[in-house]
Order: sequence, then structure tokens, then C-alpha cells
Amino acid sequence: MEWLYIIAAVLFVLGLKMLSSPDSARRGNVVSAVGMLLAMVATLLKGGISFTWIAAGIVIGSVIGALWAYRVKMTQMPEMVAIFNGFGGLASMLVGWAEYHMHRDAPTSTIVSIYLTVLIGGVTFTGSVLAFAKLAEIGVSGKPFMFRGQHIVNGLLLAGAVLFGVIFTLAPESSYAILILGVVLALVIGVFAVLPIGGADMPVVICLLNSYSGLAAAAAGFVLANNMLIVAGSLVGASGIILTEIMCKAMNRSLANVLFSGFGAAAGTLSRARAKGEAKSISPHDAYFALEAARSIVFVPGYGMAVAQAQHVVKELADHLEANSTEVKYAIHPVAGRMPGHMNVLLAEADVPYDQLVEMNAINPLMPTIDVALVIGANDVVNPAAREDKSSPIYGMPIINVDHAHTVFVLKRSMASGFAGIENPLFFKDNATMIFGDAKKTLQEIVSEFKAA
Repeated sequence: MEWLYIIAAVLFVLGLKMLSSPDSARRGNVVSAVGMLLAMVATLLKGGISFTWIAAGIVIGSVIGALWAYRVKMTQMPEMVAIFNGFGGLASMLVGWAEYHMHRDAPTSTIVSIYLTVLIGGVTFTGSVLAFAKLAEIGVSGKPFMFRGQHIVNGLLLAGAVLFGVIFTLAPESSYAILILGVVLALVIGVFAVLPIGGADMPVVICLLNSYSGLAAAAAGFVLANNMLIVAGSLVGASGIILTEIMCKAMNRSLANVLFSGFGAAAGTLSRARAKGEAKSISPHDAYFALEAARSIVFVPGYGMAVAQAQHVVKELADHLEANSTEVKYAIHPVAGRMPGHMNVLLAEADVPYDQLVEMNAINPLMPTIDVALVIGANDVVNPAAREDKSSPIYGMPIINVDHAHTVFVLKRSMASGFAGIENPLFFKDNATMIFGDAKKTLQEIVSEFKAA
């Protein structure tokens, strides 16, 4: 059945390549799913497997997955990705643990793989569960949590995990208690690794945890001597690391800074003193006249659009603007939302044409020529403090320069800071005007004005 594994591996690579572009991402998912199906079939045909338990697992898992996928809201997609990463890590950890029970006399290379599988899987599981809780704000705040000596504690935990790994490798047949301690340390490390991460850094953490889940799966592949699992885990691990690096570059920060700085812990007061002036506000009715006269408009979506589930109304407004001979584009920041590609997913759901989605580096040179920039729930990714305020935690972070447009409309419920807890001086710019209220309702009112015209 090795030839099925080869075909599956090729499909994985092709599917991953397709995921790099919005217009081919759906096909990429299908191609990858077919590859996974072939890999599963090839594994089952090898024999020595209890098909009763396999069938039971497929039924139970399919029911849970289908119900969850049907009920999950688009705003909850980051949480779902986080918890799926956790389940992947948990599965790898249990595989390693089970193999140790059956093969305590395995070669040293396999014993090392077992410990790595358990360690990485445990870190991924609890880290992902905490990330899920932070994103959903269930029992824990999305803000970073820091305490004195935290880095020392983390270092000691990691050193302990390495020490237990050495002891376990040298005497695996009599080190069951050491493995248990290693599992406990892995679970604790996962919690302590994510505690200092603030909500604004969650896209990076999601990528990193995704990479961890892949590495855990690859290690499990060595434990089971399954080449397909090694290939699939390596692809996930490598792509997760690459995406993590892309996210860090988009924020102009190092991975170490993201993981250990506690970004946002005291950010709220730093930029507040710089945000001077008085914000102006208008009604949706008045905003309609400016939009109706505009020849070019750029939508800048953010998490607020996801919360309001306003993507379909955004597309409807864009259709009316285009019927009015207005050029429409969507400016996408790499870290807008709570996971990589969050805004792309939402806009794709609303059937926004892919060629209208413009990346930050491509839209910024055009901003001085744009009549109206319509910011929908975005905050940190359009914050000019990143360019102007050296005391700001986000200083140096590349942003979408909406303040360079002729007019900026900002749709927000209030003047509250964004998820990162940073004040935004954009709201006080001479060319910026606030439109307060639920984004979906506001856009519906503007659409109604176009329909009545």
C-alpha cells in the first residue's frame, strides 16, 4: 500500500500549495482531504487493526465534527482552529503513551520519539485549550498574564522536561513514573507558554500551536514507523513555522518578543496621552452622501465585522457602489482578526471577488488617491501610532495607512480601544469621522439609502 501513501503525500503538497491563494484555497482543501482519505485507507488495509473500534471512532467523531461545524459561527472560527490544534496534540500524546505500554523494550530511537510525542503533544493540548479560552473569553481574560520570575519558572519547567527525557531514555523499562512526570510538565508548560500572550498576538500563537501539532504528529509517525504520518506532520509543522514567521514580520516583531513580552499588559495608557482632540461622528444617512459621491472606496475589515456578522451586508453595499461606477477594493492586513486569513475567510463566505482583495503592501501606495476608506471594526491594524508614537507598543508595526485617504469613516460601537488595549489616534484625525453603532445595522441603513435613491 506504499503507493497509496506516495499519492497521498503528493496530494498533500499540492493541496498545501493551493491554500496559498484565496481563489484556489477551496480546491486545496478538497485535494488535501482526498489525500487524507487515501492515507487512511492505506493504513487500514495494512491489517492488524480492530475495525470495530475504528468504525465506532469514525461514527462518534463524524457526529461531533458535523454538529460542531454546523453550529459554529464565523466569529468562532479562531477558537475552533485553536481547539482542533489541541485535539491533534492530545491524539499524538495518547498514541505515544499507548506505544510505551506495548513496547517498553523498543530501540532508543523509538523511546526518544515516544517522549517527544508525549512532550510536544501535551504542550500543544493545554496551550491550545488556553488559547481557546482566551479567544472565547471563557473563564480567562484575553489580556496577557505576567508575574514576577515568570521566565525563570518557564526555564525551570523546560529544563525539568529535558532532564526527565534523558532519564526516561536511559531506563525506559523502569521509568513509567518519569513519563507521567514528563506528561504533567508538558501540560503545565503549555499553560505557562500561552498565559503571557495577549489577544492581539493570537494569530501568531494559532500558527505556532498548529506547527506544534504537526511536529507532535511527525514524532508519532516515527513511533509507529508510519511514513505517511511523518510526511503529513512535517508539512503541517513546517507550514506552521513559516506562517508564524510571516505573522511576526507583519507585526514587525520577533517570535521571542511575541512569546515573552506580554504585549498589551499595560498598553492602554501609553498611547492615550498621544490621542488628542475631539472625535467627530455622523449618522449613516450623512455618510451615504459621501459614499454616493466617491469614485473610489476601500473597505478595511476587522474583527468587529466578524462580531457583527456584517460581511454579507458589506458585499451588498459594494454591489450598490459598483453600480454607481465606484471602484471598490478590500484592504487586508495579515493579522486582522484572530487567526491568519480571518478576513479572507469572512469575505469569501460573502462571495467577494478574490481580485478585489488587496494586501497591505499593495494598497498603501494607493491610499492617497482613495476618496473614502471605510474601516469596519478594525482598530490596531489601522492605528497610526505605529508610525507616529515611539512610546506605543506597536511602534514600527506595518499598518494599513487609511489616514492617508481623503476621508475615513470608522464603524465602531464606541470609542473603546481594540483587543490589544491600545488607544487609536486615528479617531481624532481631521479627515476621520466615526459612525457609532452595530456595523451590520449601520451598513444596512446605508444600503437602504442607496435602494431609496
